[in-house]
Amino acid sequence: MELKLVEILVNKYLEGTSSIAEEKQLKAYFSSNEIASHLVQYKPLFSYFENQKEERFTKALPLQTKKQSYVKWIGVAAAIVVLFGTINYFYNENSKQDLGTYSSPEEAFVGTQKALEMLSEEVNHGVEGVSILKEYEKTKKTIFK
Repeated sequence: MELKLVEILVNKYLEGTSSIAEEKQLKAYFSSNEIASHLVQYKPLFSYFENQKEERFTKALPLQTKKQSYVKWIGVAAAIVVLFGTINYFYNENSKQDLGTYSSPEEAFVGTQKALEMLSEEVNHGVEGVSILKEYEKTKKTIFK
């Protein structure tokens, strides 16, 4: 290969504009023994791929990971927690005392009146908030007309 052509191809390669065919020509040139003295510095760049083709991976890979045993135990622990939680829930549901009853109708009536009065106060408080929003909407409509 001509020296000028090699220099042009090396420049194109370093700029990132070379084609695959041109890169193959460069690899062939740098794998030969006849390299110009000022281009010897580029030989490792192009001979690297040839050296890597000969390298083989010889390390043994483990087939099973140790995480599988942990996953099994985590699943068993989760199942036990769910089982105890379910048993505890049903046990507590059956042992609850009936706390919402009154012994006489008069007491029940007074308790109901108190509860309805509290509910009425909260509803009235909410209605006041809605009236403020209605006033805001009126003002907004007059401003953005």
